[in-house]
Amino acid sequence: MKLSNATLQEMPEGVLVPTYDRAALTPGIVHIGVGNFHRAHQAWYLHRLMQLGKALDWAIIGAGVRDYDSAQRDKLAAQDYLTTLIELDPSGSSAEVVGAMVDFVSIEEGNRALIRQLSDPRIRIVSLTVTEGGYFLDPADKRFSRTHPDIQHDAVNRDTPRTAFGAIVAALKVRRAAAIGPFTCMSCDNLPGNGRILKEVVIGLAKLSAPDLAQWIAETVSFPNSMVDCIVPATGPGEVALAQSIGIGDAAPVTHENFRQWVIEDDFCAGRPPLEDVGVTVSDRVYDYEAMKLQLLNGGHQVIAAPAEILGLHTIADAMRTPMIKALFRKVALEEILPHITPVPEISPEAYVDLIDARFSNPAMVDTVRRVAFDGSSRHSGAVLPIIRTALAAGTPTNGLALSQALWARMCQGVREDGSTIKANDPDWARLSEAANAAKQTPQAWLEQRHIYGDIADSGGFSEAFSRFLAQLYSDGVEATIAGYVDG
Repeated sequence: MKLSNATLQEMPEGVLVPTYDRAALTPGIVHIGVGNFHRAHQAWYLHRLMQLGKALDWAIIGAGVRDYDSAQRDKLAAQDYLTTLIELDPSGSSAEVVGAMVDFVSIEEGNRALIRQLSDPRIRIVSLTVTEGGYFLDPADKRFSRTHPDIQHDAVNRDTPRTAFGAIVAALKVRRAAAIGPFTCMSCDNLPGNGRILKEVVIGLAKLSAPDLAQWIAETVSFPNSMVDCIVPATGPGEVALAQSIGIGDAAPVTHENFRQWVIEDDFCAGRPPLEDVGVTVSDRVYDYEAMKLQLLNGGHQVIAAPAEILGLHTIADAMRTPMIKALFRKVALEEILPHITPVPEISPEAYVDLIDARFSNPAMVDTVRRVAFDGSSRHSGAVLPIIRTALAAGTPTNGLALSQALWARMCQGVREDGSTIKANDPDWARLSEAANAAKQTPQAWLEQRHIYGDIADSGGFSEAFSRFLAQLYSDGVEATIAGYVDG
């Protein structure tokens, strides 16, 4: 059954569908970056509110700023912006059609259509999932980089920007002039202090061309910090076929695990939906939740993805079925990361490690190693390197963390242990590969990527452990090297 408004009531038995009148929905949110995660997470929470008869004036309009967003828009437009969510659980799968999205802004050069949509007074929240690498941050200090060509373009061409942030600034300029009032800017990306970072980027860009507008933004616009969590694999032919096996013709279905979490600050300058009614945690302790999740889950993903890629394993569940990789994850998490985690009310750090272990090990999830390892230069910088710095400053063990960096360097060398090629999997792959190949002879060449490691390269103990592990990876192989660390 081809997915559309007209066929909702004809969906297969057992598939949950919207019970609200989608024609009566009005938009309140523009979301930039309509990937799988957004549709399985934020859109699902809004959908659940709508199922309760709430938030009917908070429907989502999707948006993008790159040419490739057009393909996503076309797929979703052809099915009335509906998405099939398929929950993958070892005990069985289930499906639900979510309908919180009602439109998708057309992709235009200069992002004029997006600016017009953001200027609509009905829009009170602008949210983003543009990935950790999409915020124009300097990799070493995580501060806004004003020198990027796209940022320089937007500073000069204020009404025809290339970036999402340029479109946000342009729309806020329009709203200020029309006395409409601001909207809340809400990051849903895996970045420590994502609201603070988004604020720095938006205001930093505005300052380059309109200091008075930047001041108005600083005084009136809200940028709540948030923590988001749900493992959502990429969609390929297998996922489309899975939806078809259920009886649904969806060109862009989304599979996901049976776990979601969203923690957010209550800082919304133009109102918000009652998210707590569907399980969102509204808290002023976002940083603690965020640090635990980023360092244990996102950091844990990077710890296991590199050895899995070198060994040619396909999925994260495959990696966790490999005893040495599972043992590596648990030892690094429990002994080197956990001492620096602040407990949160709902769960202890130790129980959280067990929860992540179970989630990573879910055999029903086809979450590929390649997806998790993608853009390691951003993901290691955001999730692993901060805990390395914390541990070095505290004088606590870092051997396993050093091993994780040696494994990443070995992966970026581009050849698996079986001799097959690891295809480019990072926007900076050429430079990473060059450093990795140099490090095969001179290990310090990897850590001397100062744009990534900064002063970590100057830590003698960490550098020595890294060099020892990298040499051992080439001489003894991945499993033997990990075993040496795990066995102590």
